[in-house]
Amino acid sequence: MNLQDWRRRIDEIDRKLVELLNERSRCALEIGKLKHAANLPLYQPEREKEVLQNAEQSNPGPLTNSAIRRLFERIIDEARTAERAAMEPEAKSSKE
Repeated sequence: MNLQDWRRRIDEIDRKLVELLNERSRCALEIGKLKHAANLPLYQPEREKEVLQNAEQSNPGPLTNSAIRRLFERIIDEARTAERAAMEPEAKSSKE
């Protein structure tokens, strides 16, 4: 494969990543609704720890576990932001 082939492959993977990240966010929003209905806090550190451990355990490389952890920390943070915005519409409009 040449440079353009590899770049096309990366573009294809990026599109899939965006699709998967949005699908994951939709799941997180549904979980947020359930937490809200059950009067549970959005932030649950034990669950976050579990998600990070699962991500690291399923990492075959070449990214290091610390790189995977940083990426997932950011993904989780963005999901939490989306959950808050969905539960508090006024918070969403003030942050834009």
